[in-house]
Amino acid sequence: MSRIRLPLLFCLGLALAGAPALAQERAAGVAPADDPDAVENAPAKVPLAEIQRFVSVFNAIRQAYVDPVEDRALMQSAIEGLLLDLDPHSAYLERADAEDFDEATRGAYDGIGVELVQLPDRTLKIVAPIDDTPAARAGLKPGDVIVAIDGKPIGPDNDLGSEPLRGPSGSKVVLTIRREGREAPFDVALVRETIRITSVRSRLLEPGYGYVRISTFQADTGADFARALDSLQERGRLRGLVIDLRSNPGGLLTTAVQVADELLERGGIVSTRGRVAVSDAEFRATPGDKLRGAPVVVLVDAGSASAAEVLAGALRDNGRARIVGSRTFGKGSVQTLLPLDNGDSVKLTTARYYTPNGISIQARGIEPDVVLRADPKARNGGRPDVTEAMLPRHLRGDGEGAAAHVPGEVLEGEAPIAEALAELKKLAAAADAPRRG
Repeated sequence: MSRIRLPLLFCLGLALAGAPALAQERAAGVAPADDPDAVENAPAKVPLAEIQRFVSVFNAIRQAYVDPVEDRALMQSAIEGLLLDLDPHSAYLERADAEDFDEATRGAYDGIGVELVQLPDRTLKIVAPIDDTPAARAGLKPGDVIVAIDGKPIGPDNDLGSEPLRGPSGSKVVLTIRREGREAPFDVALVRETIRITSVRSRLLEPGYGYVRISTFQADTGADFARALDSLQERGRLRGLVIDLRSNPGGLLTTAVQVADELLERGGIVSTRGRVAVSDAEFRATPGDKLRGAPVVVLVDAGSASAAEVLAGALRDNGRARIVGSRTFGKGSVQTLLPLDNGDSVKLTTARYYTPNGISIQARGIEPDVVLRADPKARNGGRPDVTEAMLPRHLRGDGEGAAAHVPGEVLEGEAPIAEALAELKKLAAAADAPRRG
């Protein structure tokens, strides 16, 4: 999407409505810590000495800096500076970016259709182009870096953000792209359009074997997934289902929970834990499996992040699905969107996710049951340009740095689907065996 949505958003998706534990939804605020000994968390304990030091520096800049600086600009920089040394998913969002973040959950906006992460030099790295959008049709690829927009270079002294990518449907924008393997940056011209993200697509791979592709988790993804299953089952009994989550950057936690609930009769789905009680939550399945126990294979890769990892972890921990593909991205944190009185917002990491078995996926990802390898001819050999563990200042994960931890690969094309189908047929044959006996 034409916005900075860290993959994590839950851009994305992350991207909290009613409770900060529901990532990417808007919350009114964060309650103070319950621990009476946590003095640093108590609102009354303001660090006066540090504030006095801040005021001294503020006044020195106002009075002595070589060029005049507006008070508002100084204060804005100071507020943004509070977040600079936190994890890469915490950020100050100006009004336009906050509106973009909200639009991402609704699934419609005017732009080019690409998921982005902002690099330290302020350039914009493409996490993934969204299916059937101008960015995808123009051939933009994961790992491409946008270094200029309409001829204006992006850099520390010219932080354009993602806003110039947006604009009225039908208007043009020219991106200057730096791509690994090409000697010089090149221009790509695109025409903006209203991006109505179809997050769920489905088809039959063979009679009796269904396929559902979920490209992101937005507000209507849960309902669209249920309709897709109904449509597939109208064509006959499903012996099994492949759920394709490759390069799915995440989205709303609630919709990932809804999808998992459609396939589970009982059991936990995901839990969240933070420093304050309001960040703690547990989501459990309600009775009713739309596939009535038919086997499921979940296809993942190094681009499967956040809500996609929640779904994969929930189905595997409950023994409901076999995970096929490559190790996932490893974004296991919850972001809460805190609105400010001027229309801006703060996106703040407030909790970590845990699978039903109590496993944190942060900077670790989910290792598949059946490992697939990228095509040797794939760009960069299938190695991802970025994972959670590669991001500066990322939250440390359990067991991070272990020798056995190998980043996943990006799996493109139809070949991984064929391999997932082969695994699904094995599961279906095993499920049918008692009936034949």
